[in-house]
Amino acid sequence: MGTLDASWLAVESDDTPMHVGNMQIFSLPEGAGDTFLRDMLARMKADFEIAPPWCSKLAHPSLLGRVIAPGWVTDENIDLDYHVRHSALPSPGSERELGILVSRLHSNPLDFKRPLWECHIIEGLENNRFALYTKMHHCVIDGISGVRLLQRVLTTDPNETNMLPPWSVRPQSTRGSKTDREPSMPAAFSQAMEALKLQADMAPRLAGALTRVVKSVRHPEDGLTAPFSGPNSVLNRRVTGQRRFATQHYQLSRLKKLSKNSGSSLNDIVLYLCGTALRRFLIEQNNLPDEPLTAGIPVNIRPADDTGMGTAISFMIANLATDVADPMSRLEAIRYSTLQAKEHLQKLPRAALNQYTMLLMSPYILQLMSGLGGRMRPVFNVTISNVPGPEQTLYYEGAKLEAMYPVSLIAHGGALNVTCLSYDGSLNFGFTGCRDTLPSMQKLAVYTGEALEELEVLLNAGATASRRSAMKRAPRKAAPRKRSVRAIKATKGVGSAASGSAGKRGA
Repeated sequence: MGTLDASWLAVESDDTPMHVGNMQIFSLPEGAGDTFLRDMLARMKADFEIAPPWCSKLAHPSLLGRVIAPGWVTDENIDLDYHVRHSALPSPGSERELGILVSRLHSNPLDFKRPLWECHIIEGLENNRFALYTKMHHCVIDGISGVRLLQRVLTTDPNETNMLPPWSVRPQSTRGSKTDREPSMPAAFSQAMEALKLQADMAPRLAGALTRVVKSVRHPEDGLTAPFSGPNSVLNRRVTGQRRFATQHYQLSRLKKLSKNSGSSLNDIVLYLCGTALRRFLIEQNNLPDEPLTAGIPVNIRPADDTGMGTAISFMIANLATDVADPMSRLEAIRYSTLQAKEHLQKLPRAALNQYTMLLMSPYILQLMSGLGGRMRPVFNVTISNVPGPEQTLYYEGAKLEAMYPVSLIAHGGALNVTCLSYDGSLNFGFTGCRDTLPSMQKLAVYTGEALEELEVLLNAGATASRRSAMKRAPRKAAPRKRSVRAIKATKGVGSAASGSAGKRGA
């Protein structure tokens, strides 16, 4: 198990379960019978092969074993009745009731003596729909690979049936072959020497990148947001084991239009909506810090065709400008901050990103492992992630996938996680928070919608003002000089037509 993967196991506790989830909402196929879901579940539990990572369990599930010797073995006797469960909302169940159920399911830790996943089929959702909530430990999978793995279960064909259940679909990985996983002694020695050479080659560049991070603490005008530069806030207190989950859904074209009109990236717009919602949320509680909140942003470094096990992410930190009252100035501050963070990360070669991430995130991991999370200044205030998802409409057993929402993890010192997932022309926000530390956290979902509407009005007003200003600055043709009556008669028809055309252009 990789070092970063093992760290998620090491920080697991009753208050901080380290699993991530995904909630998918399907509409039942036309003409589906009353027993459609029961029949589907029975078929899914039939004699199918259980593929990795679904069949992998910890070799040493005890707390000491998870810390000292984390590793995997294959579970030959998986109890699918335990891992796959059927629930129902009081029909017709609302989105709110679904959120309450998923909040409760997400609060329960996984059993370390079994493979680290659960799958819940939830029926009774209004408008003839049902949900599929799947959770898996972060040491097994990250958000990107989780979405890609679940996507491989689905199809673009609405008529396809007898499909494989999720736990029978193998991930596609480009991170090594069997030879890589079970090397001979000469191959192992060769790989060890290559790794040492790589570390030696990367050391100067890593040192330079980390030096700039350290310098940015004393020189914020540099534009690079450093760890520990965010203030203490209500978001960064201790958490309990109970979670609250809320969702929001936007058309991707709407956000891309704002991105284009403001000269920002789509991620900048996402950060602006979250920062603006947090500013309002904290002002209402009289808890807004004078210093700007900062966001920790996971960055995918996994190849496009890789859905393998484990974590393959780097990290950057951005300023949310929550101390800035003017919306357009706030957006510009966010845009500049993310630009500096991206440029800093892009200067490092891909081979060095894992080492850089471990060094950058080590204070955060140490806070969690030492129990100091939520008791000292946070490395960053809130985690905000944007995960690219499927671009086409997908189906399972003829049921259309309407939306998919990420359900993430939180930890001491970070009581809120906002993860966005794109799907079929939409962007779906999942807000995961601590029920006790952040009461009424679901208001943030509403506030992002109002922030979006406000930004649309401001950008439209700005575009209108720019057009009016451009029209005022545009050179006008000089009015024709008065001519004599004789000259007018000589050019009679032509003169009238030209004047008419010029008049229209002026209007």
